[in-house]
Amino acid sequence: MPEKSKTLTRKAYAKINLGLDVLRRRQDGYHEVKMIMQTISLYDTLTFWEAETGIAVFTDREDLPGDEHNLVYRTAKLLMDTYGIKSGVKIELRKKIPMAAGMAGGSTDAAAVFHGMNELYGLGMTEDEMCRLAVTIGADVPYCIQGGTALSEGIGEVLTKLPDAPDCFLLIAKPDIDVSTKYVYENLHANALAYHPDIDGMRTAIERGTLSGITERMENVLETVTVEKYPIIREIKDFMMENGAMNALMSGSGPTVFGVFDTKEKADAAYRLLKADPDAAYQTHQTELAKQVYTAFPVKREQASSGR
Repeated sequence: MPEKSKTLTRKAYAKINLGLDVLRRRQDGYHEVKMIMQTISLYDTLTFWEAETGIAVFTDREDLPGDEHNLVYRTAKLLMDTYGIKSGVKIELRKKIPMAAGMAGGSTDAAAVFHGMNELYGLGMTEDEMCRLAVTIGADVPYCIQGGTALSEGIGEVLTKLPDAPDCFLLIAKPDIDVSTKYVYENLHANALAYHPDIDGMRTAIERGTLSGITERMENVLETVTVEKYPIIREIKDFMMENGAMNALMSGSGPTVFGVFDTKEKADAAYRLLKADPDAAYQTHQTELAKQVYTAFPVKREQASSGR
């Protein structure tokens, strides 16, 4: 067991989907997917320390309780039950990743608990062991444990590590709406999709380190549901494309949109135009498209998995 004074702090990085395809809906109701996942530099922060007993999760958001409905709490309980940890744990969660945004904010926090408690309590779990247990918490959690650039298949738990994506610059924008993943998948006619993204071609472009080959293939079949219900997502994509993005796409089930830029200058210029700034000379151009706006960049696997 750790020394009483020992604390650990980890970064829990967000993800985007560079490409997302849904192959079919299975008889058990789950959807088979094929997608390229990418860790980005936007992150939550989790701090862990040992307690005498029980699980206490503290968050910096009133709308995010630290009870058994929180994936952080559920993951800590799973590990304590699985490994027979007799003492307790306190976890402080500071959120920066937008919630209900299609960026795996809850899943990456859960992944950080696997890493953090594994180190704090000396559980000796390998990455594969963590991933096998993590899928019981959520389909995206195994990917978030691994991080970096990966091909995700099955219901999201079958992962193939890919080379780190080429360097680029990202603009992240979340409109002032929340999207239910359940609603999106329930209204997706997966077995009747007429077109599927070229995920294999994107994988080849990643392996070759060709940024344009990636951006040319950025597609997400879930847009057929989410964009139809929330046209503002299309407006944000168009805005980014008109302001220098090589391409723009909705991440996951939405509503967050990301744009890929080949220079930091272009990304920063689009950021300034999109982000609300009451003192800016271009205030008349503010369209209130997005409530939360960030710049970011891809995070390599080694950094993502280390939580640095």
